[in-house]
Amino acid sequence: MSESSVDEATDVFMNHRELLFGLVYNMLGSVADTEDVLQETWLSWSGRGTDGVANPRAYLVRIAVNHALQRRASVARRRETYVGPWLPEPLVCDDGPEDPALRNESVSLAMLVVLESLTPLERAVFVLHEVFGYAHTEIADIIDRSPAAVRQLAHRAREHVHARRPRYRAHPRVRREATERFVRAALGGDIAELMEILAPDVTVWTDGGGNRKPAGLRPVHGRDKAVRLITGYATRGGARRRELDLRYRRVNGDDAAVLFEGESPYAVMVMDLTPEGDRVSGIYIVTNPDKLTHVHKEEEE
Repeated sequence: MSESSVDEATDVFMNHRELLFGLVYNMLGSVADTEDVLQETWLSWSGRGTDGVANPRAYLVRIAVNHALQRRASVARRRETYVGPWLPEPLVCDDGPEDPALRNESVSLAMLVVLESLTPLERAVFVLHEVFGYAHTEIADIIDRSPAAVRQLAHRAREHVHARRPRYRAHPRVRREATERFVRAALGGDIAELMEILAPDVTVWTDGGGNRKPAGLRPVHGRDKAVRLITGYATRGGARRRELDLRYRRVNGDDAAVLFEGESPYAVMVMDLTPEGDRVSGIYIVTNPDKLTHVHKEEEE
């Protein structure tokens, strides 16, 4: 391939990289795996070149989605030996303009946990159709299935997701207030406040990956157990907790808390609210340092 052809292929790929990243990340829930898939996509694309490709966007999406589907097998094998609950790798950004896909509930951390229970094809169809707006006929071309098969996959995925995730979404201001209220109570060990803000059936996931303590080996269900777990962390944290620097950030489109130890990320805490938005129904705490390598501390204004 000539140098000009390589440059053209590179420009086309970079113009679509953000879209490809969003698609693949939502299929895999891992930034590292997403970057590997994008590298594989680039190699496939650069080897093919742009000659004769009528729709580069569609061609790149097809390559990336199919590479991601192949990657799911190795991801699943790693999960089998993962220590404790597995949570998606959080995407952290500062307040301000962001990619529209990151504002969509379908890619919130809580939604990504639900998507883990879908088959790889169901998840691919759900992400393509529900998040990125691809028609069933377009998806059929991407994953090499009939439109009827895609519609069936989409129906199964949608039914499963909507059964586990309410379609109502609390106002961003309500979410921010609830998040800040919970974090203050959690870090302060305020049992009465925690009992007030936590839903009776709240669930707490702590993903340390066996690399950082404390982290539970399984999710904790119920308000009483959740309060004991959270206040136990606050009590045991002692001096270390006082050294942690709290910053509020957007994580997968939602308000969340990020704790830093010096300049290094220590934990990302994301709260899921009840449909009414007045109580916390789910708490996702990622402390695995391998999943926080992309989290950087920004200076407060």
